[in-house]
Amino acid sequence: MRVIFMGTPEFSVGTLEALVEAGHEVVLAVTQPDKPKGRGKEMQFTPVKEAAIRYQIPVYQPVKVREKACVEVLKSYEADVIVVIAFGQILPKSILELTPYGCINVHASLLPKYRGAAPIQWAVIDGEKVSGVTTMQMDEGLDTGDMILKKEVILDEKETGGSLHDKLAEAGAALCVETLKRLEEGTAPAEKQGETTTDYAKMLTKQMGEIDWKQPAEKIERLIRGLNPWPSAYTYWNQKVMKIWLADTEADESGEKEKMASEEAKHPEPGTITAVAKDRFSVQTGEGLLTVLELQIPGKKRMDAGAFLRGYQIKEGEILG
Repeated sequence: MRVIFMGTPEFSVGTLEALVEAGHEVVLAVTQPDKPKGRGKEMQFTPVKEAAIRYQIPVYQPVKVREKACVEVLKSYEADVIVVIAFGQILPKSILELTPYGCINVHASLLPKYRGAAPIQWAVIDGEKVSGVTTMQMDEGLDTGDMILKKEVILDEKETGGSLHDKLAEAGAALCVETLKRLEEGTAPAEKQGETTTDYAKMLTKQMGEIDWKQPAEKIERLIRGLNPWPSAYTYWNQKVMKIWLADTEADESGEKEKMASEEAKHPEPGTITAVAKDRFSVQTGEGLLTVLELQIPGKKRMDAGAFLRGYQIKEGEILG
């Protein structure tokens, strides 16, 4: 097939590569405009642009795809299909209906669950056991088009947003190739989406990462994994931002005592450091204890809690946040 590919971040790259390797003629890569990055504010190519250049695919970077000039550019390539994966702009009807096979989207969830911008991270944060990818025929709604194919992916016990991203990117690439094959053969199914059982997977912000120690330890631990590597979960210690990269949960002994005895054995305030060992420290939450195993403070690299405790003094009774 003659394919126009629309995508921007690293998640999209594997699918672009898979389409080329499968023998499809990718005639154009459409991606977001370059942005300044780093201290020097140098313009940086998007990951899709870098991949397209490697394959000698023409690159087009419109500021707004809704503009008539953009539609005319896409039309001039006379593609059979447009493949869209994490492009970053909403497509108008004029583009959705531009090619014989329309626009095929690869979405990083088992639709209709987790429609929206950040389905990967929210699956981890919400404690899902299974996620996956779905290919769909795009319509004018937000991730509401007819579903074509699905592939399930099991989450590991310590799955992070980053590790699930890589798994789903690989699964999505293979599923997209199979979807185009089925479209060409005329055997691609089209299943209407029902009602979603999950909230809209809203875009991530740095502010989301601030830990609320009043939440249960289990929920905080999932937040830490879901926001790893970006935007990361954090708290405050000695007026410094402390990013927490890895943690475990443990039973709340003070809670058991409180049930049994109670006026004499109350919960410490959430955020209170309750125990410090050689290679870890525990923090009281709204329900249970969170054991911190890996962290980072400003100006330092990620380190295990043991290395941190050898260089910094942290005491029982101190309060984080």
